[in-house]
Formats: sequence, C-alpha cells, structure tokens
Amino acid sequence: MMETNILVIEDSITIRKEIIETLQTHSIATCYHEAGDGLEGLKILLGSKIDLVVCDVEMPRLDGFRFLAMVRAREELRDIPILLLTGKGDMDSKVRGLEQGASDYITKPFDASELVARVKIHLKIKRLQDELLRANELLLEISHTDHLTGLYNRRYLMDILEREYPRTKRTGSSLSFLILDIDHFKDINDKFGHQEGDTVLAHAAAVFREQLRGYDTPVRFGGDEFVAVLPEASLSDAMVVAERVRKALAQIAFSGKLEKVRISASLGVAVYPSAEVATVEDLIRAADNALYRAKARGRNCAEGPTLAA
Repeated sequence: MMETNILVIEDSITIRKEIIETLQTHSIATCYHEAGDGLEGLKILLGSKIDLVVCDVEMPRLDGFRFLAMVRAREELRDIPILLLTGKGDMDSKVRGLEQGASDYITKPFDASELVARVKIHLKIKRLQDELLRANELLLEISHTDHLTGLYNRRYLMDILEREYPRTKRTGSSLSFLILDIDHFKDINDKFGHQEGDTVLAHAAAVFREQLRGYDTPVRFGGDEFVAVLPEASLSDAMVVAERVRKALAQIAFSGKLEKVRISASLGVAVYPSAEVATVEDLIRAADNALYRAKARGRNCAEGPTLAA
C-alpha cells in the first residue's frame, strides 16, 4: 500500500481530532497532519508530501479562502484536492469555495459516512491523476529516447538546439556541438552480426554519456553516430571533452564473441559564436565537416573548426 498523507486544518481542536479519528477508523490514510489555521497549514503543505487537505473556511490569521488562493497559485500544489468545511446553511461559502478551486465541501456538523465517502473519492481521483501524469511523463521520455542506447534521439536534439541556440545568443555565452563516429563500425557488423553490433553501440553509448558533463545532452544521431550539445562550453572546453570521450571509448573491454574487439572513434567539434556558424544548421554542419577532417587525418582523433571562434 502506498503511503497516503492527509492534512486537516481546523481551529477547533475538538473538530480536528474528530475528523482525524473518523478517517483513522476507516483506515483512509497512513499519516495525518494537523494545523490550527491556514498559515500553519500552508507551512506543512510546503514542507511535506500531502495527498489531500480538509480545511475549515473560518479560521484566524489565514482563513480557508485565502489558504485556497495561495495553494492554487503555486504550480506544484495545484493538483492537491482541498475539501472545505462549511456551515450547514452557508451556501455562499460553498459556491465561493468551488469557484476558487476547492475540490469539494463538507458541512459542519459533518456526517461521518459522508466525510469518509468524499475523502475516499477524491483520494481515488488524485491517484488516477498521478498515474496519468506518470504515464504521460513516461511516454514523453520514450518519445525522446533511442530504445537501443538509452540516449536522446534526433527529434529531441532539435528541440534542445532550438532552445539552447537562442539562449546562447541572448546571453552572449558559448555553445559547442560534438559529433562522434565509431571507426569502421561496419566491419564489426559484417564480422559478428548486427546483434553483436548493437552490443558495441550500447556499450559505447554508456561510456559516451559517462564522459559528458551532467548538463550536456547526449544523443544518438543515427547508426553509429553520437552527438552532444554542450551548453556554456568554449571550443577548448569541448575539445577537452572530445578527447576524454575518445580515450574512454578506446578503453572499452568487451566479452564473449567481442572479447578481442577494440573500438576507436573520430570526433568533430563546432562552437557558437564562430565565423562559420549563423544558424543551428550551420552548427551541425560545421561539426560534421570537422568529423570529416578527423577521418581524413587517419581516424581515432578529434578535430575542431578551421575558422577561429
């Protein structure tokens, strides 16, 4: 059973205890928090993981409506269901609360079975919303990820570049782009088969990712080509990364059929700002040209731009 946390905000200690005891009797949650007013309740909400709030309308310091407005104003708290406690004939408070974002209301003096039923249904809705959110996040991650290597895919690369390039222009910083090609990878596929070739790619991708900085973006560009977006990296910074990657790839030790296989890689680096880079496409092209020069030089090396940055 997943942990469920309920916060009860009520200035009457007696009513507060009664609510909690009622919910405990029906094993609604695993943990209960309590507060005497909206301000105290807001502090708890900001410092703890809360799944549902039961909140009185009339309280000292910070009443239920102001509490509700402050919670709904915060992005990270907006999905938490809030059930308002109102007087039995106080229709204005009920309508006002619902209009301001309350999930539901419970009248005082409350009926125990009604309280339990309303809390249960809103916790169920919250769980379903959380599951949907996690599913959507997973789908988004899958849509951005190469299934074989676990690196980002080409589609996500363009999203990153379309964000990072304008930001770099605006801030006057630098943006480097690195492209890598595993030398003679076709020979591995031809000799050992594509399944073993995929094993080589997966190992190479893992080492590639490990050698980048935490805020760099590693991408499988296609086939045996990997690229990386390096924000805030000068040409000299990017060349250091490229050389570190090259050396690490050369140290990979495979097992089984690939035991005697050693790989190397050729790398090309481009940077913005540079005389040869005016667009995102220019940045990719400049790195690809540098990669071509690395291959022409004999492979297993890294090349930068021909023009000064």
